[in-house]
Amino acid sequence: MHTDAGDDFSESCRSTEHFVLVHGAGHGAWCWFRLLCLLQDSGHRVSAVDLAGAAGSLVDPNDVRSFDDYNAPLLDLMASLPAGDKVILVGHSAGGLSVVHAMHLFGDRIKQAIFIAATMLQFGYQTEQDIKDGVPDLSEHGDVYDLTFGLGADHPPTAVELRKEFQRMILYQQSPQEDSALASILLRPWPTALSTARFTGDDGGVESFIDRVRRVYIKTENDRMVQPEQQEAMIRRWPPSKVMVMDTDHSPFFSAPELLFNLILKSL
Repeated sequence: MHTDAGDDFSESCRSTEHFVLVHGAGHGAWCWFRLLCLLQDSGHRVSAVDLAGAAGSLVDPNDVRSFDDYNAPLLDLMASLPAGDKVILVGHSAGGLSVVHAMHLFGDRIKQAIFIAATMLQFGYQTEQDIKDGVPDLSEHGDVYDLTFGLGADHPPTAVELRKEFQRMILYQQSPQEDSALASILLRPWPTALSTARFTGDDGGVESFIDRVRRVYIKTENDRMVQPEQQEAMIRRWPPSKVMVMDTDHSPFFSAPELLFNLILKSL
């Protein structure tokens, strides 16, 4: 989904920016509908991508075999940008991995990266600490996932989803009932290939290259998916330029869209 609009918004944001919104696991471009409208109405361009297997994607999540395949829609968008164009990437939850991946490959086309309750790991899942910090621990809720074995029961699962009875409790406890009801219809299983997200530097100094991209982290204090302690750990290990805080659940695009919109503009 690609949508454009024009002109200035306020003294705090005088130029028109191009925002690229990247959803988290199981979600899709649809989850940004409130923020997308606010950004468009303020005069900005907005692109919301559907990663492979999302509701707006034609790809079966069980057919996604690698993180590269999962993230291909975002990488294709980045590759198609006109020469000289720079975008502001906004990643939610596991969408943070997609944003970091794009930073490694297209750092010169990214003006700023904004992580919202997001997995912000410089090289993806390389170590046990990365997994501890970046993978949600929902064990306190019991068995919350349904697995799909697209290659057969004797093979590892190919997709996973959060059971419906846990969705509001874990993802949307402060959000309007209407929004969590919409989400219960549109949420999809996500490919287990997300767990293969690993980005390695090369002799050209990729680490310093991606660190040239300005990063902002927006913490969600009442998050039951990516715990605040996990968010803090990722912030400490790879400090961003700015940290902002929301007193919300895991999904502020539903629970506090106007506040999220204002924080994003203030971060520029």
